[in-house]
Amino acid sequence: MKRISIILLAILGFSCQEEVDLPLRTFDSKVPVIEAIWTNRPFYNEVSVTLAQNYFDTTSIESIKDAEVYILNTRLNEVIPFAYNSTSNSYRPLNSQEVAEVGERYQLVVNWQDLQFESSGELLESPIVDSLTYQYEEDPLFNDEGYYIKVYGRIPFEENNFYRIRVIENDTLKNDASDYLLFDDRFGFGIFENGLELNYPFDVGDRVRLELYRLNEQPYNYLSQLASLLSNDGGLFSSPPQNPDTNIKVVQGNSDVLGYFNVTSILTRSILIEEQDE
Repeated sequence: MKRISIILLAILGFSCQEEVDLPLRTFDSKVPVIEAIWTNRPFYNEVSVTLAQNYFDTTSIESIKDAEVYILNTRLNEVIPFAYNSTSNSYRPLNSQEVAEVGERYQLVVNWQDLQFESSGELLESPIVDSLTYQYEEDPLFNDEGYYIKVYGRIPFEENNFYRIRVIENDTLKNDASDYLLFDDRFGFGIFENGLELNYPFDVGDRVRLELYRLNEQPYNYLSQLASLLSNDGGLFSSPPQNPDTNIKVVQGNSDVLGYFNVTSILTRSILIEEQDE
């Protein structure tokens, strides 16, 4: 009889299920989304300016093509102008070889209609990468067999230790939620000095490029929140989706703004996976 009661309670529980729609914030007006990166390597430097979409909006993203965009070296008071590039759908420096310099502080300025947005950051020195190695693992505990890469390096800085690693395999960027490889100095850097193993199996013939970014704290926090948002499965115990905290401020006009400005040094290393002798 007790077992029958439990089954009846379970049936009643299922019959009482109800779909709940969480109220999400919507945008009544056009809100700019600014995603800007300024680095020591010319290929990466660009500013994307688009219009925000509501969470369930399935229309294509609308680019803002008529903004005034420039970056200011605050010490030299030097203006670096940008122009819209229809190929990349973003703003690129007029001088394509202009890059950020270590120790300099830069301010992003975006003017659009009657609005002005600003953000700033400092280019920090890159850490040291000594070598990349790889080893075939036949039966790893939680992953598939294959060749696994270890990164050996040193981080000699006592502060502003916020990092990201991007992995490009055969010209394809790994860009899922689990691929946001972010770390700081919360637990020290012994694992980096002893070899930081990337959690990807590779095959013979794969060419792998690693990009090591040293970030300012606010862009690091933005990317951490973005990674959490992308990995949110929308389950019962998941928090409602919300935009990451921007480091861009409105200095003129009445508007919200989304996105971030990332002043970052980039260190790249590449390796070709070759078959190892037994």
